[in-house]
Amino acid sequence: MSIITLTTDYGLKDHFAGILKGKLFSLLPEINIVDITHTIDKFNCLEASYLLSVSYAHFPKGTVHLVCVDASRNADTEHIVMLYDGHYFIGADNGIFGSLTNKRNAEKIVRISIHDRLINGSSDLDVFAMVATHLAKGGEMNVIGTPISEIKKMNVLVPIVEQNEKIIRGHVVYIDDFGNCVTNISKSLIDEIAKGREYIIRFSSHSIKKVKNNYSDFKNNTTADLNALAGNEIAIFNQDHFLEIAIYRSNPKRSGSAQTLLGLKIQDVVLVEFTN
Repeated sequence: MSIITLTTDYGLKDHFAGILKGKLFSLLPEINIVDITHTIDKFNCLEASYLLSVSYAHFPKGTVHLVCVDASRNADTEHIVMLYDGHYFIGADNGIFGSLTNKRNAEKIVRISIHDRLINGSSDLDVFAMVATHLAKGGEMNVIGTPISEIKKMNVLVPIVEQNEKIIRGHVVYIDDFGNCVTNISKSLIDEIAKGREYIIRFSSHSIKKVKNNYSDFKNNTTADLNALAGNEIAIFNQDHFLEIAIYRSNPKRSGSAQTLLGLKIQDVVLVEFTN
């Protein structure tokens, strides 16, 4: 069965996500719809780009990923479809898909051109639903758009190696429901630049000298040790292998989080400084 995933900033209170699903089911009743998230921060392309980049590969090839974040069509922003790594991506050309093409080239990109084929009063949701179900049924991209070669990118998504490989400068690109702050600095990049050197994580007035490989690194600690760690700031590589700043076992609603206690926010600078 074909799969369409949804990533939107529609939220859970309003009816827009439900309407989109209704349109998809109306066009293709047997489709399998999977919600990645509907709680992207409003118009936050950076957050959407991160979540999409770490989510899509968990689905089978041929999956259609529909992204409705800052997705209105205007004179500067077209609607596009991108075939990338065997997956289809549909949304606005607003930079969200650019982080993927920083890693490898897309197989094909088209600018959607069916807007005038739909009946009067049709919305962007109608266009996206029509394109998504067309692709899910095995339809060709050329039928719904004109090939293009370039799409917009967000340069802030690319960490920078500075000062003769003494520093990696990255940014906070996502804050999860625990208030943990995820950066765009991958473990593989740190290992590549480190070449065995020790390093320190720095942000605002804070520094962390030890980075955990993942949360399972704490399994050898005693309960007393873990209780003592609660409330302390830590740096860790998350399940997607990106550097993450967290407060160990924090509850954002009761005791605060890395976001509130350390004052971190989206696009804040995080440095990896090598010590020798």
